[in-house]
Amino acid sequence: MSLTEEALSFLTNNGIEPESRVVFIEGIPYVIDSEGTAHRVDPVAYTAKQSLNLNTLSSLVDYIKSELDRKDDRLILTVKDEQTVFLEGQLEVNGSRERLAEVNAIVPAFSFDYFYHSEEFNIKLQSIFTDSSDREILLKVVGNISEDSVKTVGDDGVSQAVTINQGVASKVDVKVPNPVTLAPYRTFNEVAQPESKFVFRMKEGPRCALFEADGGIWRNVAIKNIKNYFEKSLKAEISNGKITILA
Repeated sequence: MSLTEEALSFLTNNGIEPESRVVFIEGIPYVIDSEGTAHRVDPVAYTAKQSLNLNTLSSLVDYIKSELDRKDDRLILTVKDEQTVFLEGQLEVNGSRERLAEVNAIVPAFSFDYFYHSEEFNIKLQSIFTDSSDREILLKVVGNISEDSVKTVGDDGVSQAVTINQGVASKVDVKVPNPVTLAPYRTFNEVAQPESKFVFRMKEGPRCALFEADGGIWRNVAIKNIKNYFEKSLKAEISNGKITILA
């Protein structure tokens, strides 16, 4: 236990041996004076430096390597969720840890459970979702949907059939599969974007929406992908015990 200068001065002036006169009551250190009175010893106030705010996993890896080269601290890296990572130092005397860096992923905005106009939905499919076979099917439907098709949509409660334009004058009925498997950008770009299932629905407008249908399992996959990234990038630092990864 580290004592404040005031506490050490008190012990010296009163002829008290710190090693034999310090007790812990509910985890809090106290000094017992010659009369048997307990004096609470508050830990030394610790002022942490302002943590770094980063946006990429690679920048955090670079920072960790430079920190471990500069000093012999052991660091704790915590993957809080699919978009947030913390880097913290050793446990301080007051039970807290200094937060050295915080990384927040920059991800594009997309509102699930919301009906977009087909034109806007088409743009978001191309810009916010990674390439996949199901995305191509949705793009074909949304990009060629007939203006009057909402009146001829067939709906069995699971899949919807919609009339789309084909060529200059012809039209064809297409059945849209449900659920569809897609991988929107929802985590750091350095790791694979996790795929998950979505229910695709249409209504008058024409308007389109995606509803998440995997119970949030994709988040666990994203966290695992982030952990794997750090384990590969910081293999030497992990093996020598200088950093611990929690996810």
